[in-house]
Amino acid sequence: PLKTLMAEGVSQTPSCPRENPPTQEPRKSSSSRKSFRLNYRHEEEVTPSRRDSSGRFVNPWPTWQFPSYTTVLRLFLMEKNHSNVPSSKEVLDKELPVLEPYFIHNPEQCGQVGSSLRVTWLGHATVLLEMDGLVVLTDPMFSQRASPMPFLGPKRYRGPACTVAQLPRVDAVLISHTHYDHLDASSVAALNSRFGAELRWFVPLGLLDWMRKNGCENVIELDWWEENCVPGHDDLTFVCTPAQHWCKRTPTDDNRALWGSWTVLGPNNRFFFAGDTGYCSVFEEIGKRFGPFDLAAIPIGAYLPRGIMKSQHVDPEEAVQIHIDVQAKNSLAIHWGTFALAYEYYLEPPVRVRDAMVAHGLNPDHFFTLSHGESRLVTQDEAVH
Repeated sequence: PLKTLMAEGVSQTPSCPRENPPTQEPRKSSSSRKSFRLNYRHEEEVTPSRRDSSGRFVNPWPTWQFPSYTTVLRLFLMEKNHSNVPSSKEVLDKELPVLEPYFIHNPEQCGQVGSSLRVTWLGHATVLLEMDGLVVLTDPMFSQRASPMPFLGPKRYRGPACTVAQLPRVDAVLISHTHYDHLDASSVAALNSRFGAELRWFVPLGLLDWMRKNGCENVIELDWWEENCVPGHDDLTFVCTPAQHWCKRTPTDDNRALWGSWTVLGPNNRFFFAGDTGYCSVFEEIGKRFGPFDLAAIPIGAYLPRGIMKSQHVDPEEAVQIHIDVQAKNSLAIHWGTFALAYEYYLEPPVRVRDAMVAHGLNPDHFFTLSHGESRLVTQDEAVH
């Protein structure tokens, strides 16, 4: 369980510039720290990102109270681990089946959803989104361990639904933060090898240099409330929105990079990716500014012991509150059923989500789970198929 912590000048033009194809030095022409669209950070009614005196990013909400490492150690040693993940593959195949995604044998169908939206859960926080002509991947994690070392750290008990080689075309990738279960170097390398400079990466502030060092050529780095788009698709807007979390990959880089959620605004659909987050008031800000959303992807797992996890990981009831705050018509449960990162029973999160939806008088089918590899179509009449 202690390994959880390890795994873990703007233009005001309304359209996205269409960039030239990569040249001899694509990094200079394709990667940017700038937002090409309206910059919401300067509006008083939204919460901007903040840094401390040492330049490290901080959470600006009173709901952020990160425990000391002494407290973390004490709680993990004293609290009972209720996860009880079966060692039997047969049991896991029954309880949490891994399905073959439709696009493995029908890649030409990917992106052909008209005015609807299709989502495929590939495991943990990795989602393949088809929306308004674009295919978007979130927090790609295709490795067996969430760790800098292949032999140590949290290991998957449910494998990825596909390999990078089996993916259909992907136009953009959204990265929420630097923890190893969300930013996996091997997966980044595989995506680079497959798609090269044609793939646009959207990352929070402070991650551009890491992405460049890992071979990414087409990177847009944004602060909270800044936005950009994919060249040739300027009718879709990608906004880096806030979340309550933290960043760390090495012993000394605590919070040198920003964390965030992502909002995707299209002509027919709106999508919200919460990434990894504790609950705070910012989700109401996001809902007021960009809601309602046709679909949100919201984490529901890794929430016990609560004394450690509360500030950084929502529990199922708080996940439902985010669903309400951002004005999501439908939400997909993510960040559960893949890695044993915390102490709750491994099948508990979706049960509590359903109960919380009912307690709020909401249709529980509008906050749904998928099997690994399963897809859902969300149509304009708000139906989920």
